[in-house]
Amino acid sequence: MTDNVYRNLQQYLDTMSLGFPPTKSGIELKILQKLFSEKDARLFLSLTAEMKTPEDIAASLGRDAGELAAHLRDMRDRGLLFSIKKGEVTKYSTIGYVHGIYEFQVTRMDKELAQMFSQYFDESFAQAMLFSTSSFVRTIPVQESLDAEHAVASFDDAAHILRSQKTIAVAECICRKEKSLEGKGCNKPREVCFMFGSMGKFYIDQGLGRQIDTAEALRLLTEAQKAGLVTQPATAQNPGGMCNCCGDCCGVLRALNLADKPAEHVTAHYHAAVDAISCVGCEACLDRCQMNAITMRGDLAEINRDRCIGCGLCVLTCPSVSIRLVPKEKQAVLPAGTLDQMLQMAKARGL
Repeated sequence: MTDNVYRNLQQYLDTMSLGFPPTKSGIELKILQKLFSEKDARLFLSLTAEMKTPEDIAASLGRDAGELAAHLRDMRDRGLLFSIKKGEVTKYSTIGYVHGIYEFQVTRMDKELAQMFSQYFDESFAQAMLFSTSSFVRTIPVQESLDAEHAVASFDDAAHILRSQKTIAVAECICRKEKSLEGKGCNKPREVCFMFGSMGKFYIDQGLGRQIDTAEALRLLTEAQKAGLVTQPATAQNPGGMCNCCGDCCGVLRALNLADKPAEHVTAHYHAAVDAISCVGCEACLDRCQMNAITMRGDLAEINRDRCIGCGLCVLTCPSVSIRLVPKEKQAVLPAGTLDQMLQMAKARGL
């Protein structure tokens, strides 16, 4: 009976966001058993993505509203549910594994959970993430890497995205925290994950991140890009969040690196190009590339367009100014908002 509850929970989570597919080892069930009690699992299975008050949920389940409200708060406080509070009214809903339950463990993750998450990524979730990456996040270029004559859409400008937000929360990168707990982390900045709007408020209210103003957000963004992190907001033109990722630790880039042609799995509007005449073969660009898209052919840097995701990090450190970003011939049409993005993801997964 217990196994059925957790298997039902796994299958339910697999219908959301990037999914939560099964594995041969059953590590996904061990993760759920560590995070959810049987009582938690049954309550989660009775909820949907529709935001509802405890009173409405209690009425539909035939339960005491006070006892149910306490249970919902407890699950929310452990990162197992999402909530929105307006005035004195709090509403609750389910949330997917990513973005959601996984990221909400950022302040409570221990070594055991980090190892379980890592095993699950290697066994199953990397492929699930790769399948839906183009609908989940996109790569936008470092602004300084673009030629002045290129017209840049506002939703392709990270600084504009930050300036347009009323609420900005910044949180520690859970991917780099996970790898650090495993003893495999890199030394790149960790407080670089931005959340906006209702998700940003949730992070602030739950102590998962801290509220910052636009000036600090821009400073953190600049530091992240100088450190060689790839800026990736959600695919929506008006994204609910924006990450700054490394190829060593971060799930999206790690999943993309498993593909022979990462460029086919990411939404990006640019690719890098090398000027063969001015390139001096200094190899400064090699370490900057998170996709292993640059190789040396003699004394000339060469871009593999099948692997280039158009982040522009290589452009910033090229001493001979030989690399530039070029707009792709075909420009992707981005979903307008988060709801459109979720519908696009569901369609991509055949749901």
